[in-house]
Amino acid sequence: MKVRAVLLCLLIFLQYVTDAQPRREDIYSDFVLYKKRQSLLKDLHENVVGKAFLAPLDSNTEYRYEAACRAIVQFMIDNDTAQQGITQLFVQYETLQYDTKRAMLETIYGLYPDQYIQSIQLLLAKETNPILFAIAAAYSIRYDSSAVNAATIRKRLKEQFPNYGAITVLLELDKYLTDYTRYKPVSSNSIIELFGYQQVLKKKVIYSFQRHNRDYPGLAIVQNADGSFMRTAEGRLLVFEQLARSASGLPYFIPDGNTPQGVYSIQGTATTYNKLIGPTPNLQLVMPYERKWTTFFHAGDTTVWAPNNDMLWAYQQLLPPSLRNTNSFSESYYAGKLGRNSIIAHGTTIDPEYFKNKPWYPLTPTMGCLCAKELWNVSNGKLLVSDQYNLMSAFISTAGNRGFLYVIDIDDQKKAVSRLEVEKFVKEFEAKKLQASGSRL
Repeated sequence: MKVRAVLLCLLIFLQYVTDAQPRREDIYSDFVLYKKRQSLLKDLHENVVGKAFLAPLDSNTEYRYEAACRAIVQFMIDNDTAQQGITQLFVQYETLQYDTKRAMLETIYGLYPDQYIQSIQLLLAKETNPILFAIAAAYSIRYDSSAVNAATIRKRLKEQFPNYGAITVLLELDKYLTDYTRYKPVSSNSIIELFGYQQVLKKKVIYSFQRHNRDYPGLAIVQNADGSFMRTAEGRLLVFEQLARSASGLPYFIPDGNTPQGVYSIQGTATTYNKLIGPTPNLQLVMPYERKWTTFFHAGDTTVWAPNNDMLWAYQQLLPPSLRNTNSFSESYYAGKLGRNSIIAHGTTIDPEYFKNKPWYPLTPTMGCLCAKELWNVSNGKLLVSDQYNLMSAFISTAGNRGFLYVIDIDDQKKAVSRLEVEKFVKEFEAKKLQASGSRL
């Protein structure tokens, strides 16, 4: 049970709220020390995965198989023992508990993009649980993104779930099938319009620019309440590396999948005792439906007005007109509606060497949070590089610790979002703003 608790700790946030940013030199974690990292690596391979998957699978050992799956996908452990365990889980799939089935499917999606396609297709034809069906469908459409396959999945969706219109995860899957086969990025004009719309809200805003393919890191910037962007003393735009990829890489409408696009409410700062997240202060984010609507909109005890109690309409008022009916910008709304929660912006103590051959290296995937780049000194437990610390310092350097955060996929290029791309958006916005100011004179 102790091992299982460690592996599920990304779900557990034991936090206390604090507005003060500690001194960088005071931030320390013994979890990053070389011996601790080597001990964890050994335990993962020999005990968490090795002993679990070598034991017979039955009702007494199933929880160990579930924990092993979560370790495999989080730390990218791919070896013969791991594959043998996955095969055994597939053989006994019908007898498994829901949590074990989901952990297995998340692992398959995350590590084996084509190896299990036949088994997944068979499962897709008979699965009756909406979330498990959605994971299998996401696996299938990624393997074969043709319109024919999308139509086949949609047909099964309607046949196996006649009431799917009342099930949020399946409604989002239906939209995803179309968006996946006909991806269209947001226009630069809409991003510039979003920058300007911030002055309607008069709140501090963080924009996290990402690729549609979340294997590649993104960049975040901070816009102050007065509309200006945070810069260095020399005037250079401050940018902060963030990864919006989950360990499994599953789409936004799956619990623990990639960070949904859209709007999040910044509720303040906190520090966590979670060993894998680490001691660097984080941004506390709230999704739609996660807490009271008055909390999400920073409305205090004031009633949030919306015609006919239409909260989607209210959410859309946080977006300029050109983005209000864009599917991608409603992802966080519907992800919250189907029950996703606990997405925050944080750092990491996980050894990046687990991901040394991945496009996002040296950043760390999580369970759907926005994870900034952090590198540690393995000899003394101190920070070497921390975009999380730098982001937090920039955000709290002006009055207030609340506002909004927007996650935006700018396109589907197979490379990290660059400083030049983000600076281009800001320069175009500031040029138009200056031009508009001059015309008024």
